[in-house]
Amino acid sequence: MTSIRFSQVLTRPIQTTQPSESVRRALNVIVATLGILVAAPLMMGIALIIKLTSRGPIFFVQTRVGRDRRAPGEPPGNTRRSVDRGGKPFAIYKFRTMATSGQASNDNDQVWAQPDDPRVTRVGRILRLYRLDELPQLINVLRGDMDVVGPRPEQPAIFARLRSQIERYQERQRVRPGITGLAQITQCYDTCIDDVRSKLQYDLEYISRQSPLEDLKIMLRTLPVVLWKQGAW
Repeated sequence: MTSIRFSQVLTRPIQTTQPSESVRRALNVIVATLGILVAAPLMMGIALIIKLTSRGPIFFVQTRVGRDRRAPGEPPGNTRRSVDRGGKPFAIYKFRTMATSGQASNDNDQVWAQPDDPRVTRVGRILRLYRLDELPQLINVLRGDMDVVGPRPEQPAIFARLRSQIERYQERQRVRPGITGLAQITQCYDTCIDDVRSKLQYDLEYISRQSPLEDLKIMLRTLPVVLWKQGAW
């Protein structure tokens, strides 16, 4: 992708009519189901190790901002909700990678994890390195909260800040958030707002040409990213 294409993406409106939506949904359900079946022994092993090595729950559950199904331009108070959160909130599931004392307890505590973050446990560092902490999100895919491929869902307080700071940021919510995506296989975790601006370009590029074939390509490109620990810490 060139910067010229990125510039075009950031200035043209997002097209949300997707005749292949039902095909994409079927693909996501199939991939998530197979993923859970194949990864079940690994997930049980991870759960046991987390339980034996640190105090606290096995899973980390956190509210994230999901898909915005309102028509473009529809006011926030119209029909469905009086508060514009940017999308339907949902509970995301992850394997816990931090000490319980380091977990965010309210909106004011919502921050990005950093390289060598002291809150991350020894086991959690390995899980994050290989992105194994994301495996429980296959359940979110089956529930319809997420797709396998899509923009990463953000925490509500962070989303609200980014929406006010970055033009067109809220347009990421026109599709279901994903476990992996074009931005995730291209860049590492976010550490600053400039990282988010760069990733937004990839997210809008993906949304503009979303299709079952595109999703399959990104899923296949995700494998070497995970195996070679690209962009993870």
